[in-house]
Amino acid sequence: MASPLDAHGSVADGDLPRTERGRQKADRRAAILTAAATLFAERGYAGVTIEDLGTAVGVRGPAVYRHFPGKAAVLAAILQGASRTLVDGAERVLASSPDPAGALRSLIRFHVDFALGDADVIVVQDRELDRLDREARHEVRSLQRRYVEHWVDILSRLRPDRAEAELRFRAHAAFGLLNSTPHSARIPGRRPADGTIRGILEEMTWASLMS
Repeated sequence: MASPLDAHGSVADGDLPRTERGRQKADRRAAILTAAATLFAERGYAGVTIEDLGTAVGVRGPAVYRHFPGKAAVLAAILQGASRTLVDGAERVLASSPDPAGALRSLIRFHVDFALGDADVIVVQDRELDRLDREARHEVRSLQRRYVEHWVDILSRLRPDRAEAELRFRAHAAFGLLNSTPHSARIPGRRPADGTIRGILEEMTWASLMS
């Protein structure tokens, strides 16, 4: 793909408006997804309208259709995007980790970051995954399986004495622990400082996988 910069390092004529429009559209799309995740987590998918999504990002409801064909497509984009983020992140972690123990600790830190940073998405996935159409749900499930297998592969190298089925069960149990955080964090008075949460989660997850 050609760069919008010309040989002198300036923006080529005619490219700036197109580039700015593209950036604005991408920013608005991201804002809709973020707002939708929050609203779906708070009210449930059925309790949110296209008009609500528009209001949340400062536009009229019909403007949302410039970015998504409907509310179902917004939900699909949230959940498919989250699953791709997890798989891509796990693969980056594994590619840069020099040893299995370091890789597992990095995977745990990565998932803790996700659980703390994308709490609304986790809540939406737990509650609304079955609302996706068959194709979107299949993609999410396939990505989730890939993510699990990355963990199982590392665990099998660290614990060759354990059956693969047990390691897979441990991985799923670890995800259950990590992904429960957004639910408890929503209850007033139950959330300690983020640094404390992070340390607790990393320690408990490591113990559950390696005990």
